Amino acid sequence: MKNGLLIWNVVLTLLTGFLLVSHFGGKKGSGKGEKGSSDTLMAMKPMRIAYFEMDSVASGFDVVKELKTELAKKEASIQAEMDSKTNNIQDKLKRYQQQFEAGTMTQPQYDAASVELKKLEEEMRNRKAQLDQDLNDFYVRRQSDIKSKIETYIKEFNKTKGYTYVLSDDPGLFYYRDTTLNITKEVIKGLNEMYKPEVKK
Repeated sequence: MKNGLLIWNVVLTLLTGFLLVSHFGGKKGSGKGEKGSSDTLMAMKPMRIAYFEMDSVASGFDVVKELKTELAKKEASIQAEMDSKTNNIQDKLKRYQQQFEAGTMTQPQYDAASVELKKLEEEMRNRKAQLDQDLNDFYVRRQSDIKSKIETYIKEFNKTKGYTYVLSDDPGLFYYRDTTLNITKEVIKGLNEMYKPEVKK
């Protein structure tokens, strides 16, 4: 489930790299005029970068914990339904086999039983596919919501911090980082204060 966040953070990192290159690349004047006031202000403003560890946020953000709990419940519910359907098919199959071996089932009855079992198996496969799709849709919606919450909080957080960039750091994504720039604890604390998990009855 973490793969979606990892991919998103790689994209954000690449985008940040592009913005950095564009930012510094734009400082080279063409000699055809003066820089605008915004360029001058940007040149005077020191660049400040901070980062937070996404895996720590994922494990410490209560809304993410809530999502994991919801996913586990939904997966357990799907498994329970599939187990029930499987047991039903197996019970019917066993009963039909016993009737066939005892000679109490005619050929037309045998054919009808075969059709019924195949239909039940197909219905079970279709139901499983639908439940899996519903679960995936639910996960994507909630993941998008969590990403939006983090973005909103970071914007609010940065109003008083004045960072030029705030990056998310996934394990293995960066080879070096200055830990004095790590704002993970502040981010987790602020996220949990801003967003309380919804209480499900």
